[in-house]
Amino acid sequence: MESRSVAIVGAAETTELGRVPGLSKIQLHADAALNALEDCGLKPSDVDGVATAGEAPAGIAHYLGITPTWVDGTAVGGCSFMLHVRHAAAAINAGLCEVALVTHGESGRSRVGMDRFGGSPASLAGQYEAPYGLSGPPSMFTLGVLRYMKETGMTHEQLASVSVVQREWAALNPRSTFKDPITVDDVLNSRMIAYPFRLLQCCLVTDGGGALILVSKERARDFPTKPVYLLGTGESVETPMISQMEDMTTSRAFRVAGSTAFAEAGITHDDVDHVMIYDAFAHLPIYGLEDLGFVGRGEAGAFIEARNTAPGGPLPVNTNGGGLSYMHSGMYGMYALQESVRQMRGTAPAQVPDAKISVCHGVGGMFMASGTIIMTNQE
Repeated sequence: MESRSVAIVGAAETTELGRVPGLSKIQLHADAALNALEDCGLKPSDVDGVATAGEAPAGIAHYLGITPTWVDGTAVGGCSFMLHVRHAAAAINAGLCEVALVTHGESGRSRVGMDRFGGSPASLAGQYEAPYGLSGPPSMFTLGVLRYMKETGMTHEQLASVSVVQREWAALNPRSTFKDPITVDDVLNSRMIAYPFRLLQCCLVTDGGGALILVSKERARDFPTKPVYLLGTGESVETPMISQMEDMTTSRAFRVAGSTAFAEAGITHDDVDHVMIYDAFAHLPIYGLEDLGFVGRGEAGAFIEARNTAPGGPLPVNTNGGGLSYMHSGMYGMYALQESVRQMRGTAPAQVPDAKISVCHGVGGMFMASGTIIMTNQE
């Protein structure tokens, strides 16, 4: 992708977040889409590209009355929307569509219109991991973080600091699910879920969604909203089974997606003003900071504990409060993208002063996939 050739001109989340029992999954997609279209002054009939996960693009297009010339149903878990942004940019540059809509919606808490839980027994994970007791994200992610703690010496207090710092950011965001301050002791005394994760180190379960509108750089100048340009993008996958990772203490998919995006953007880590790292569990920002190259091997825990990522710190991370305190409906990547857009527009509740470059990094599955989007407000 040519840097800055495509811009995000519409961005919005669902009208309500948290507990929305009156809307089904597809209605949350539609609510977010209509809000994003209103944000930039467009109608569904103006859209000719549709990308989504959780619902089929055909279902979303039909529901909104769109007849697209380009569709993308890539589904690799929570970072699917990072990949959709990357693919939409490629489609716009190739002339396959002019106005791309990326939607997300999940009734994660109310479960209205959602599929049943559980993977297929015939899948690789169903055959080779499930029989040994790996039954969901808490039990799967523990394998990696316990190995990481053993090899690097990261302490439980450092891991707990992730939740504490993100709650500080959440307190500045009126839309956050949880705003009350917490301490390291609060985290370590909360209910055990799956060792070493305690309740305050696990993501929320909520209802909501979000949507983005992308157009070419040339068209972006015609919209009332401040354009947010794509500076660099990257994507990769590693394995659907956490037991088959090359190394449980680092993600190959993270490293490939991140390095690709940075190379395309032509920037260094010192150029970055703001970072969003998918945080379904408290260890993911640890992995993200290291695999993206912001800190060295084994340094991320101490880096966060020293408040480098906290309000007032030199590298603001997860400024919306993250999946731990803001919101997490199941596939969190869209909410991270929304916050990066807000920061680049200068409209975030916890705005980073003079922020010009934001790195937004996502994970899908248990380190199965990754997507990295680097944005800027500088044309």
